[in-house]
Amino acid sequence: MMTDKYCPRGEIKKFEIEIWNSKVNGTDVESYTQYIQELALLCGRMFPKESDKVEKYVCGLPDMIQGSVMESKQKKMQDAIEFATKLMDQKIRTLAER
Repeated sequence: MMTDKYCPRGEIKKFEIEIWNSKVNGTDVESYTQYIQELALLCGRMFPKESDKVEKYVCGLPDMIQGSVMESKQKKMQDAIEFATKLMDQKIRTLAER
């Protein structure tokens, strides 16, 4: 694996901790999504199954959409991302209309 060769184990550990502590900042699902995807690539061994990655992603979503994304039971990361993004866009539009 390339990360084994170019990224010291201590650095990987830091990334793993960052993944577990990361959450969406405000309503910026897009930045959170990109960040999680980058870290997940570096910390591949943390996510032996796609469902592990989806679970971590959903845990960092804002409360206002997290339950709905969880209930949708997305199996693939891309599907979870698309669903979360669509929901957040709807929430932001609803808030803007008030």
